[in-house]
Amino acid sequence: MSKDWHRILVKLDAYRYMIPRTYKPGMQTDVIIYVDEALLETVTKDLSLEQAANLAFLPGIVGRPIVLPDVHQGYGFPIGGVAATDAEEGVVSPAGIGFDINCGVRLLRSDLTLEQIRPKLESIVNDLFHAVPAGTGREGQISVNRAEMDNVLRLGAQWAVERGYGRPEDLDHIESRGCIPGANPKAVSEYARQRGADQLGTLGSGNHFLEIQYVEEVFDRAAAQAFGLRPGQVTVLIHTGSRGFGHQVCTDYLKVLRSAMQKYNIHLPDKEMAATYITSPEGQDYLGAMNAAANFAFANRQMITHWVREVFRKHFGADGDLQIVYDVAHNIAKFETHTIEGERRRVLVHRKGATRALPAGHPELHETYRAIGQPVIIPGDMGRASYVLIGTAAEETFASSCHGAGRVMSRTAAKKGRDINQVRKQLAERGVLVKAASKDGVLEEIPEAYKDVNDVARVVEAAGIARRVARLRPIGVVKG
Repeated sequence: MSKDWHRILVKLDAYRYMIPRTYKPGMQTDVIIYVDEALLETVTKDLSLEQAANLAFLPGIVGRPIVLPDVHQGYGFPIGGVAATDAEEGVVSPAGIGFDINCGVRLLRSDLTLEQIRPKLESIVNDLFHAVPAGTGREGQISVNRAEMDNVLRLGAQWAVERGYGRPEDLDHIESRGCIPGANPKAVSEYARQRGADQLGTLGSGNHFLEIQYVEEVFDRAAAQAFGLRPGQVTVLIHTGSRGFGHQVCTDYLKVLRSAMQKYNIHLPDKEMAATYITSPEGQDYLGAMNAAANFAFANRQMITHWVREVFRKHFGADGDLQIVYDVAHNIAKFETHTIEGERRRVLVHRKGATRALPAGHPELHETYRAIGQPVIIPGDMGRASYVLIGTAAEETFASSCHGAGRVMSRTAAKKGRDINQVRKQLAERGVLVKAASKDGVLEEIPEAYKDVNDVARVVEAAGIARRVARLRPIGVVKG
């Protein structure tokens, strides 16, 4: 521990701590940390809390920035961080979105049972591995030219559905119907286009995955029924984003915004926190490019869904049909209206490693879920579990929840001294079959590299952020 955070933090209750604005000169507000005592010990081992405190320096900050139970150190902003800035007077920061713009998760459900899929699991995993390319730089099954790329960037998942890669009703179960308005293809560099041209329908590497699971336990029967989930049912979870396209958009605009900071006399405590005013030409260009990358990611997950459906239909015919439960982004900034200190305000909510968690009654939710609340998906590691929850809170959290379990071990540390065959054996003993493009894709993502998602989900529920609906157990994993 670099400093004694236990002396700095103010404990508000069993699941909330506060970094007071007096911690560093220049902080404009306090910062709220959602953890319990056990998770706090993992958070204090890196720069997460220092980065969280820096969020309070953002010009135009509104309300109190928060960090969620999966928080860990990131680039500029902590991963698991949420910060809102005033839509007219605030700034936008690429570090508050991340390099993998609209990295997100999509949950599919089937009518199959665990007993039906077990005998065919190895064959299905192999077919998925070949149908959905995984790994660094891997090309997909299709390539788009410049004109078609513009359509992808403007329309997102709708582009894929219009070309037969899905069904119109799919869009009802995707955040913002799979299309963020305000995308500006002209604000995207030629190099970003080149990097993305062959990557639609691909997983990538790192912590991205395609996972066959089953519903191990249901906690909320009414919500599970609304989501179409039941014990023993087979599901598929897809985790990927905008690939090299989004990474290049972020890289390009970090340079642009660093220059803009000098132009507009913006000073922040960490050089990684490049930012500019939302209403500036540079801010508008970045938002247009970021929205384009977000739409690329929605289209990417839609294409993957199409090929996953084809594999399941190959093995089970009509019984293998898959329906979308929900698709949600966890690296994005969106204009939203929230009640802050009793006042309705339009803000730009930065969610980095954080997912939207709209409560019941929210007008943006499709009628399928409006009466009960938005599905919240928290993936864990490939050896333990993932969770489906339901949004319950809105004000202090800006209707946000965490996006996963959160790393506690670097990729280098995870690989050190480990044997791939032993890791595969250990996963097999847990009932998990893994197919990966590289051994690093497995070693870097060992279960021990992450916090226990069971602890994270428990804190999320106890803190009133979201309510647990179901736990999903992995049985087959495809990785880069």
